[in-house]
Parts: sequence; C-alpha cells; structure tokens
Amino acid sequence: MKAAVLREFKTPLSIEEIAQPQPAAHEALIAVEACGVCHSDLHLADADWPQLARIVKKPLILGHEIAGRIVEKGASVENLQVGDRVGVPWLHWSCGECEFCREGNENLCIKQQITGVTVDGGFAEFVKAPASHALKIPEQLSASDAAPLFCAGVTVYRALQQAKIQPGQRLAVFGVGGLGQLAVQIGAGLGAAVTAIDVSDEKLAHATTLGASATLNAKTADVAKELRRARGVHAAIVTSAAKAAYDTAFLCVRPTGILLVVGLPAESICFPPISMAASEVRIQASSVGTRQDLRAVLAMAAAGKIRSQVTTRPLTQVNEAMADLRNGTVSGRIVLTPH
Repeated sequence: MKAAVLREFKTPLSIEEIAQPQPAAHEALIAVEACGVCHSDLHLADADWPQLARIVKKPLILGHEIAGRIVEKGASVENLQVGDRVGVPWLHWSCGECEFCREGNENLCIKQQITGVTVDGGFAEFVKAPASHALKIPEQLSASDAAPLFCAGVTVYRALQQAKIQPGQRLAVFGVGGLGQLAVQIGAGLGAAVTAIDVSDEKLAHATTLGASATLNAKTADVAKELRRARGVHAAIVTSAAKAAYDTAFLCVRPTGILLVVGLPAESICFPPISMAASEVRIQASSVGTRQDLRAVLAMAAAGKIRSQVTTRPLTQVNEAMADLRNGTVSGRIVLTPH
C-alpha cells in the first residue's frame, strides 16, 4: 500500500510502498478515505514534544483523524461488519481497567496506545484499529466531513463541556483554524456570545458565518483592552499553537473565569501567580476526548449543528499540506484522500 512515512524527525515524510497491515482477531482493517492533518502531526514530526518523542514508533505513519470503510475484520470482531464506515481517533486503545478509565477519563489511560504516535496512523491507504475503539460514522456525514471531528472536533467539545459554558456567557475563541472553527460553532450552540480572534480577516469573516457575534484582528486591535472593556470573558479557549495567543487570552478572562488550554505551542506557557490569585482565574487543559465525547460530537454533526471547513488534497501532497499548516496559511482543515 502507499503511505507517507516518518523515518527521522525534522525531515519530510517519504511516500513509499509498504506492506498492508494485517488485522489481529480483535481488529478491523480500514480503507482510509480521509485523514485530517493536525498541528500535532507537525509537532510530532519536528520532535517539538520531548515527552512524546520518546515513545514515537519509528518508522511511523502519522495521522489520527481517520475516516474510512472496513474491508476486513478479525475473527473475534462482532460489533462491526465489513462495509461499515468508521473513524479512528487519537485514542487508539485504552485498557478499561486503570483508575482513569474507571473514572470515565479513558483519554488519560495510563496504558493507552495513540494513533499516529505509538502505532501507525492514517496517512496511508489502509490502517488497522481495535474494533472496540473504531466508531461508526453517521450516514449523513461524508468521510471528509467526519475526519476532523476525530481530533479537532472532540478536543474543543470536551474542553467546552468541562468548562460548563452557560447560555449568555461570553466566550473568546483564539485562533479560527481547524479547531477554532469548530469551537465557534459549539460555543454558539451552547448559547454563548462568541468573540473570535485571529490575525486573518478572511478567517474572521468565516467565523461570523459560523455564529461568532464579534471578531477581533489581533494584528490591528488591542484584544485584551477591547475584551476587558466589555467586562472580560467567562471563558477563553486557545486553539492556536502560538504562545502569544495564551499571553493575550489570560488577560481577557474575567475574575473567576477560565482559560482553556487546547492549542499546544512548542514552548512552555507561563502566567503570573499573583494575577491568577487576585482574580481566581482557573486554567484547565483538555486532552482530546473519550469515545463518549466522540459519539456526542458525531451526533451534533449528523444533526447539522457543526461542520468543518475542509480542503481535500491527495496523500502525495502531504508535505506541502504540512508546510502550509506550519506557515499558518490554512483556513479550516486539510484532509488527505489516499485513494
């Protein structure tokens, strides 16, 4: 099969013909129809995250926003059938037995396997996955529409759900890219008054069509001053991978508000403890999501409540797609189509 292979960090992916994976008894073999390109793929390829770089399988096929169709299944698989349309997320497998799994936080499983990190992912024509963690895609969604939901969608959904956003509250979304476009829609769906912040007027105009009630261009406006003048926001979700976005977002949160950590800069972020204490600002991170979260996101999309802005490209253009994402020129989500 054709695949984009990472052989060494900080080098382009290599388009190669490699052996097609063979599913074990508990696994399904999936013909990949679409796979989103995530900022996490860039960080992994560039070894920006030392913690994950130590566990990265090499050679590795990246890609963890996978949508496709089952073409073969293992002998013990009963919940899925050949021909079913399924998706494979970042959480490739969880044990179901550790304390985090038992608490309903399987996304923090201490034994988890990660798609496109510890096992091969979806920048390929075929991928195998445990049948227990491959989720059916509603018929209303195309593969390209569904793929970004398996990381971008579920990540912002979990963050906003855990923040307990209430109708009428003020929400700032920093970055209207692959995650931010979905955060605007989910936030508006929760009844929040959403302000979208970006450095692209084109992206901000798109955010307005998605439900943002206000927009600010960080290049031309003093974002912190504008939002503080409006009494600050109850929640700020940073979907950008820029450290500067966090520096600004922290200043925009009202006392007792919450800053949601979703976008992952390569460098560390830091906030003054005295400012945190003085305003009782909470800072909360969100790690992708559980299968339950994913089912909720897929149901929202099937009902027409959220939709990704998607640009499709052939698998052979994966390096160009990653370069565009690295340069910040992507609007929405790039989805690779291997077949």
